[in-house]
Amino acid sequence: MPRLEEYISIVGLSIIDDLKLLSEKLKGKVIQNINSTSVGGGVAEILNRMVPLLRELNIDAKWEVIKGGEDFFEVTKRFHNALHGREEEITPKDFDIFMEVSQRNIEDMKLYGDIIFVHDPQPIALVKNKSRIPDSKWIWRCHIDVSNPNMRVWNFLKEFIVQYEASVFSSPSFAQRLPIRQFLISPSIDPLSDKNKELPDNIIHSVLKKYGITKDKPIITQVSRFDYLKDPLGVIEAYRRVKKYIDCQLVLAGGTATDDPQSEEVLNKVKEKAGKDKDIHILLIPPKSDMDINALQRAATVIVQKSIKEGFGLTVTEALWKAKPVVASAVGGIPLQIKHKYSGLLCHSIDGAAFAIKQLLNSPSYAKKLGENGREHIRQNFLLTRHIRDYMLLFLSMYHNEDIVYL
Repeated sequence: MPRLEEYISIVGLSIIDDLKLLSEKLKGKVIQNINSTSVGGGVAEILNRMVPLLRELNIDAKWEVIKGGEDFFEVTKRFHNALHGREEEITPKDFDIFMEVSQRNIEDMKLYGDIIFVHDPQPIALVKNKSRIPDSKWIWRCHIDVSNPNMRVWNFLKEFIVQYEASVFSSPSFAQRLPIRQFLISPSIDPLSDKNKELPDNIIHSVLKKYGITKDKPIITQVSRFDYLKDPLGVIEAYRRVKKYIDCQLVLAGGTATDDPQSEEVLNKVKEKAGKDKDIHILLIPPKSDMDINALQRAATVIVQKSIKEGFGLTVTEALWKAKPVVASAVGGIPLQIKHKYSGLLCHSIDGAAFAIKQLLNSPSYAKKLGENGREHIRQNFLLTRHIRDYMLLFLSMYHNEDIVYL
C-alpha cells in the first residue's frame, strides 16, 4: 500500500495535512466496517484501499465480512435488482431466508466498534444487536441507486434503516425520505492502486498479448462485472452498429463476486450473443488482476459503461482518471462524473451509445480533449483522499446533533 505522503504529488500537501488534523479528533475511536464480501465489487475495493490509510492516520479501522450461503446471496441479488427498479419475483420465502441468515450473523458476529459502519443491504439486520452495545453509533451506507425501488423490498429494509443513527448515499437523487440523518458522499478511486497507477507501454503490450488482443484496429472496452444491469448484451449490439461503419474490436472484461451468483448466467449469455465474432474478446478476469484491468483500460480507444442502472460507476471514474474518452449511460452516479460533451458523452439507448462511439472514433482530437477534461474532474472530486476526509467528518458528526449534513 502507498503511504499518505505519496499522494502529495497528486492532491497537494494541504490535503494530506487536513487529513492528519481531522484524524487527531478521532483518536481512540474504533471504526468497524461490515459488508458482504472481501473480493469483487466496488465496496470491497474501496475498503481494501481505505482501511490501511485510516490506520496510517492512527484511526483504529476494522473490516468484517458477514457469512452467507448460495441461497442467501441469490436472495440479496434479487433484492439488489429490485431496489434498482428491475422486475423481480420476491417471495415470502426470500424474506425468511434473509432473516434466517441474518439471525445467524447477529448471533455469531462480534460487534465492538465505537462506530459500526454497515455497507449495503446484505448485513443491514445486524442493527438488531444495537441495544447490546448502547454507546456505539450505527451508520448504514447505501452504495446502490434506490431512487425508484421495489417498495416491498424497500419497506422491508426500511424497518432496519430507521434503527441506525444515520444513512449515507452516493448521490442526491438516491436519497429517500427517512427519519434519520442523511449524508451524501460520493465513492472514489485510489490513483496509486495497481488498477489506476501509470503503466509503462511494455506492460500494456504484454497484457494485450496475454489476452490475444492486437492494436491493429480501434478497441472499444467495457470493464464491469457480468451483470444484467451493466448491459453487456447492449454493448455488443452497439458495437455491431459501429462495426458497420468502422472496423473495430470489442473487449468485455469483468469478474465475479462471491455475493453475486447471477454473474455466470450473464457471462454465458454474453458468449452466446458474441457467437464466433473474432473481434469480440470476452475476458473473465480473475480476482487480484488489477494490473490487467489497468492495462486493458489504458489500451482502449474508447471506454464504454452502458449500465441500465448504476450505483456510482467506479469503472467510469477509473477510465476518466486515465484520460480516456468515455461513453456512458446517464444513470445513477455517472452524470456526477461525466458532464456531457465536456468530460465524456452520455447516452440513453443502444443507438445513442453507437452514435457517440462513432463520433469519438472519427474525431481523435475531440476524444483526447474529453479525456483530459475527465481526468482533471476526477482529480478534483473523486480521489480516495477526498473520500477519507468525508468519512472522517461523517464519523465526527456522530457526536454532534444536527439533522442533515452534506459533505
